[in-house]
Amino acid sequence: MMPRILEKEVMDDSAHVETYAGADFSNVDELFFKQCRAVDFEKWKRVLDIGCGFGRIPIEIARRISTAHITAVDASLPMLDTARKMIAASPCESQIKLVHARIPDLPFNPQSFDAIISVYTLHHIPDPIIFWKEIKRLGASGATVMVMDFFRPESQAVAEMLVEKFAGNGHPLLKEDFYNSLRAAFTASEVRAQLVEAGLSHLVVEMISERHILISGTLS
Repeated sequence: MMPRILEKEVMDDSAHVETYAGADFSNVDELFFKQCRAVDFEKWKRVLDIGCGFGRIPIEIARRISTAHITAVDASLPMLDTARKMIAASPCESQIKLVHARIPDLPFNPQSFDAIISVYTLHHIPDPIIFWKEIKRLGASGATVMVMDFFRPESQAVAEMLVEKFAGNGHPLLKEDFYNSLRAAFTASEVRAQLVEAGLSHLVVEMISERHILISGTLS
C-alpha cells in the first residue's frame, strides 16, 4: 500500500484560490447530494459544514431546506472571501453564517448541530482523530453525519491513472493537487480504525466511486 504523504493543510494562496474558483466541481456536489437521498432533511435545522471552501454545498443545502441555518467553517480567509461573494449573490444569504476557524477547538458549544457535513477536508488533517472527536463533540444526539473524501489508492500507478482519467484535461495545478490529495487521503480500513478510537464505530464507511469514500450515520 502506498504510504500517506501529507499535503498543505490550508489553501490560502491567491493562485490556488483563483484556479479553484474558476473550476467546475458540480459533479462533486452532485455525488454528495446523491448520497443524501435517504436523509430526512426536515431534521437539518442547525447544520455545520467543516471545510466549506467556496460555500457551494451550504448554498445548495439552504436552497433545498428553507428552514436550515448553516454554519460554514473554513481555515482559509481567501476561500471565505470568495464564499462570501457567492453567498451574497444567492437567495440564501440569511441562512448561511461564515466562520473563520480550524480544527481543533472549533468555537462552538457541544451538541450545537443537527447535521455535520464535510467534503474534501479529512485528507488535509494531520491527526484525523481530532477531526472525528470534534464531530462527536459538536453533534447533538441523533445528528446526521455525512463526510465525503478521497481514499488513498494502493499504488502510485493507480493514483496517476485516476488523475489522468478524471482530470487529464484540467489545469496543471488542479491535476497536481488531485494527485497530492490522493496521496494524503486515508484508506477505508484506516478510517474505520479512526472511528473506533474516536468512539464512533457505528458510523458506516463505504466506497462510493473509484476515488471517493463516504462516512455516514447518526450520533448517539
